[in-house]
Amino acid sequence: MDTRERRITILIADDDANDRLLAKRALEEARLANDLRFVEDGEELMEYLHRRGRYSDATDAPRPGLILLDLNMPRKDGREALREIKTDPELRRIPIVVLTTSKAEEDIYRAYDLGVNSFIGKPVSFEGLVEVTKALADYWFKIVKLPAKEREG
Repeated sequence: MDTRERRITILIADDDANDRLLAKRALEEARLANDLRFVEDGEELMEYLHRRGRYSDATDAPRPGLILLDLNMPRKDGREALREIKTDPELRRIPIVVLTTSKAEEDIYRAYDLGVNSFIGKPVSFEGLVEVTKALADYWFKIVKLPAKEREG
């Protein structure tokens, strides 16, 4: 098993500014040196992934190796974005982890039916978020073998 950490771009789609800041701090606390990018809703997520508008320059929108996706966002919610990503041949291999406050059983089933790789409830404490972040890092950056195209961006 390759235990070297892979440096991939993490794209976080979350409309809550406080949650984005906490996620950034948790990643720093977990000592991850990965490139971190943020979008605020599903529309902006799709613009980023398709490199449209302000994301047209590939250096401003590197291909993410992992997407952390909130379900409840304005304009286009996470469920709609997930469906769109997983039906697009160019995007469907990007791993997506739903990180949401939703605990609805329907959301869990629907997310997996749409092709999400993992579904995680947002921890209520910062310490809990750091622990989840460390576990995600160990799994996605040390254990899992990702397709080369997604790793290279």
